[in-house]
Amino acid sequence: MAETTKTTAVVHESYSFACMRCGHGWEQSYEIQHHRDAGGHEHVRYVADGRIVPSPLSRPTCANCDNHVVRIMRPGRVASARGTVPAQQRELPSAPVPRQQPRRHHLTDLLHALHLHRRAG
Repeated sequence: MAETTKTTAVVHESYSFACMRCGHGWEQSYEIQHHRDAGGHEHVRYVADGRIVPSPLSRPTCANCDNHVVRIMRPGRVASARGTVPAQQRELPSAPVPRQQPRRHHLTDLLHALHLHRRAG
């Protein structure tokens, strides 16, 4: 038996993400739908690019390396670090990493651009 739900509110949110393993950065916008089922229980549904997706706040996954150690930030952080203005709901390409340079330098550069590094004191 299918349970009917009623949409009670729709909110739009955007987030920036940075993978702490490979340095990949991207931005995503979500439609957050608040529903109430026939029993009166409330639940939330996240929709991105027309598809129902898990909450980006629960366990985000890097599309580049499948790691789950991802920093979530306010929208525009990745774009401002790269000096670009992204289209909504568009993944931003990662900068290529030279073979002779360890990946941690790429991550350090991204964190430095995002002002997330610790300053020597």
